[in-house]
Amino acid sequence: MTSADPDDTGLLAPGWTGSPGASATSDTAYLQALLDAEAALTRAQAALGLAPAEAASAVTAAADAGRFDVRSLAGRARAGGNPVIPLVADLTKAVGEAYGPHVHRGATSQDIMDTATMLVAARTLDLLLADLARAERALSRLAAEHRDTALPGRTLTQHAVPTTFGLKAAGWRALVLDARDRVTAVRDSLPAQLGGAAGTLAAFGAYGAGDPTGLPAAYAHELGLREPELPWHTLRTPVADLAGCLAFTAGALGKVAVDVLTLSRTEIAELAEGSGGGSSAMPHKSNPVRSTLIVAAARRAPQLAATLYGALVAEDERPAGAWHAEWEPLRELLRLVGGAARDAVELAEGLRVRPDVMREHLDLTHGLIVSERLSAELAPVLGRARAKELLTRLASEGRPLAEAPELADVDLDPTHYTGTAGTLTDRALERR
Repeated sequence: MTSADPDDTGLLAPGWTGSPGASATSDTAYLQALLDAEAALTRAQAALGLAPAEAASAVTAAADAGRFDVRSLAGRARAGGNPVIPLVADLTKAVGEAYGPHVHRGATSQDIMDTATMLVAARTLDLLLADLARAERALSRLAAEHRDTALPGRTLTQHAVPTTFGLKAAGWRALVLDARDRVTAVRDSLPAQLGGAAGTLAAFGAYGAGDPTGLPAAYAHELGLREPELPWHTLRTPVADLAGCLAFTAGALGKVAVDVLTLSRTEIAELAEGSGGGSSAMPHKSNPVRSTLIVAAARRAPQLAATLYGALVAEDERPAGAWHAEWEPLRELLRLVGGAARDAVELAEGLRVRPDVMREHLDLTHGLIVSERLSAELAPVLGRARAKELLTRLASEGRPLAEAPELADVDLDPTHYTGTAGTLTDRALERR
């Protein structure tokens, strides 16, 4: 976090505190995005001959977040319901009398707020993508290293049939790549917002633009955002797309984390976080903190996304309440997912795998973990019904299958029954 945000320290948010995404979404970062949006508007107008070049230079020079009081702007935002109104007043004063009238000319508050939100999102998603790339590389290494490391596959909490840790890690990686692809698509589609009071660009024509429809493209170019097809004041696809890709990413990382939480239980201990967290009361504990924080983010993300999807129902040409309801949940989503990606990197890069424990667990059911294969092999000899009856009886007796005379010549090694796990892992790792 930045020193300019003394009340936004993340005391109750260890999942995102100190992460790159936290700085990218801080009040100071948001303020700078608002100022960048205002400066870009003046530059775009200057590029089209609608404002003097000197005005563009003056507004750009003044648009420095360090020159403005975030706390004062927040307090004064209550009067108009958003921070753009007091900011325009302060920026106009900072620019000076000569060029102050060119600040915010023709725009409405939502143009600047929406555009700043897209800038904050773009900058945060760039950081998120970098962390997803690191996590993917670490998971790829795990999958390759443990391509043939067998462990119990578990369904409905019980041992099912053997699988491999390589295949499990390859599945985790596939989810991370799915998240990457969705985030990349949304990142590349984030548009600027420019429509004026009711989305008609009328004010820009009043200020001298012969064809105001060229202004949004020039504005988007100044910002590095996509040109909007239409003003989207009440067409909230960009925000809904952000909600979707962020919620999916939280869930994808949450799947990795919840598996690690399960497999790092004391009574399982097939995995361990590289450096777990301590306990305030129990010195012996090394808690899987990274996984815990990722799962916490994954549990919160769907509800935040639901609020943003609800804001799609935005009335008229500019809404009362729907637009305002987006700001906090969207920022929290960006922070949560950014923090989860940061933690996922640490989790994947430091994960400790215990093949010896996995091998021990394959023998916990005394051979029953390969009963599926035994049933298939015995059916042609004994008949399907009798084969099932035999295996069911042996299972109920609780004795090792190797002691059953009917199975004297049968291969009971669970590591020999992982199917095509290795091939599937290889295939998954071909994806880039």
